[in-house]
Amino acid sequence: MAETISMPKLGFDMAEGTLIRWVKQVGDNINKGDVLAEIETDKATVEVESSASGVVLQHIVEQGAIVPVNAPIAVVGAAGEKVAMASPSKVESQKSVDEKPLPTQPKVDSVSSAVSSSDSSSMIKASPLAKKIAKDNQVDLSNLQGSGPNGRIVKKDVESVLVTGQKSQVSSSQSPIPNYQLPIANYEDKVIPTTKLRQAIGRRLVESKTTIPHFYVTHEYKMDALIDMRKQINAYLPDNEKVSVNDFILKATALSLRQFPNLNATIKGNEITQFGDVNVGVAVTVPGGLMTVVVKNTDQKSLRQISGEVKAMAGRAREGKVKPDDVDGSTFSTSNLGMYDVEDFIAIINPPEAAILAISSAREVPVVENGQIKAGWRMKATISVDHRVSDGAEAAQFMQKLAEFLENPVRMLV
Repeated sequence: MAETISMPKLGFDMAEGTLIRWVKQVGDNINKGDVLAEIETDKATVEVESSASGVVLQHIVEQGAIVPVNAPIAVVGAAGEKVAMASPSKVESQKSVDEKPLPTQPKVDSVSSAVSSSDSSSMIKASPLAKKIAKDNQVDLSNLQGSGPNGRIVKKDVESVLVTGQKSQVSSSQSPIPNYQLPIANYEDKVIPTTKLRQAIGRRLVESKTTIPHFYVTHEYKMDALIDMRKQINAYLPDNEKVSVNDFILKATALSLRQFPNLNATIKGNEITQFGDVNVGVAVTVPGGLMTVVVKNTDQKSLRQISGEVKAMAGRAREGKVKPDDVDGSTFSTSNLGMYDVEDFIAIINPPEAAILAISSAREVPVVENGQIKAGWRMKATISVDHRVSDGAEAAQFMQKLAEFLENPVRMLV
């Protein structure tokens, strides 16, 4: 029996997505779990997997169509099976901010919207990620030949140009000046349209800060034992499987949440729902913003499992190829800026969750122990909590419980 595939919902605030490419064409065989199409949301380009096996019998929407969540996009069934054939829906693509529509201008796929270069108004087909990388690195897309479908410029095309050093020329005028006088450079204002991802981040965080009463608790952790154990573990692992400090923190956070279910929760009206699963979200930096990937059942997985999943999902996120399951279902979030030599910071709660943990750098600093000054590894972390759900005492106790795991990491292995 034929099965209808629908536009998936990625996150509670997603309302629609743009179907940018059919991976499987009508008549192609497809297995459950195979990639059927690629869709673009406010946050990323996502691969849509088929929920059924068989033959692609019908595309209900065309490439470039903006489709509401849960609306049908395709039909999969047995070869030769008859289905009610409806005309694929169409939608006019969105134009770039700096493009003025002309009466005779043809429609194009939304992913291949025309962009105006500084010296040309010709139509350029390029993925959103390729445009972002090109803009950041001053690459003129009008000079590139795309390797994607229908000549579309994709990420690897722009990266290839960057490797060869063929950037667009930026004019600069320099003239000899006396040694005692510094030149005054004149810089023009630059207006940069915000990306869909940046707009989505803005909406969510404004909602969070204006509707959720945040409070914060900071704790400093002794990291000497954890760093020593990480060195010992990694000595037995190949380079591509080595565990990070963050992997330990994710495991410790999940084990602590299991004992503080009120922080692994959400509030709706006058009811607090304490989640049965502990699914820890990990903020990942992607071109144009941040995305949270989710380690399901974090408390029940080994460090190597956690490490492998985070590496894989973060890689897909940065390539714009996340899967729906990568970003759905978090019950508590973490944000780690340790790689940027950050001493301390606070994070904004990711609604509808009740809390988020901000993780700073592990540093070797002077510490006092038993009246003696010595070198020691220390790390600060700050939890942001929804005051409608919890109070300072509970948050402080959670941070103490977290210390029991981080400062005695062998407890995470038994």
